[in-house]
Amino acid sequence: MRWRLPGLKTAIWFDARGRRIAGIDAARPDQSSPEGVVALLGELSVETLTKSYRRGVFPWPHSGYPLCWFCPDPRAILDLDAVHVPKSLARERRKNRFTFTVDRAFADVIAACKQTKRADQESTWITREMQAAYTALHEAGIAHSVEAWNESGELAGGLYGVDSGGVFTGESMFYREDYGSKLCLLHLFDHLRERGADWIDIQMMTPHFQQIGATEIPRTEFLERLSATQAMNLRLFGPTPLSN
Repeated sequence: MRWRLPGLKTAIWFDARGRRIAGIDAARPDQSSPEGVVALLGELSVETLTKSYRRGVFPWPHSGYPLCWFCPDPRAILDLDAVHVPKSLARERRKNRFTFTVDRAFADVIAACKQTKRADQESTWITREMQAAYTALHEAGIAHSVEAWNESGELAGGLYGVDSGGVFTGESMFYREDYGSKLCLLHLFDHLRERGADWIDIQMMTPHFQQIGATEIPRTEFLERLSATQAMNLRLFGPTPLSN
């Protein structure tokens, strides 16, 4: 999606105070609005999305408003060593009803997330433009999905998110069968642990993530932690380097 005005050859950006800025690189999380908005308008290109996530900033469309870019304070995260698996979820996991894959059906997963109605939202924030942008981000190797398949080979649930430079930032999930999305989360946690990750970014707190152990931390702490993890050069997806 390109938020442009007629006659302009490049996307335009504004900060949370309405001042023109050069791009997402110039957005200042410490000068956000009370809601966490750090920039307005801009564009949903692969380059912009990659840069924004690496800076802890993500787009979140709201109906009737220009495209908003957020870096909320506080920020919700989940330490993987603090994950609490409820008994009911652990019981479902032992049934082995699903087969799990990574990046096999990203387009199907984001389409299903787009169609999922949320009790606390009048309409989905996954617009057609967002769907196309994140599909392009997946094709660039930055956005990733986890899928759960039932015994008939049908998609039972899934989730997707963004590799923010060694930190997984969760975006959305869905289920068509009970526990389809929650079991995908557990598969994701195992996958990330194997790649050396010890936490994920969930942006905003939700009841489910709070139930399994997520916490909120100050934005400054989140950004410091994000930078420190990026310096570790973790490879969360794709082939792993051959060990010596």
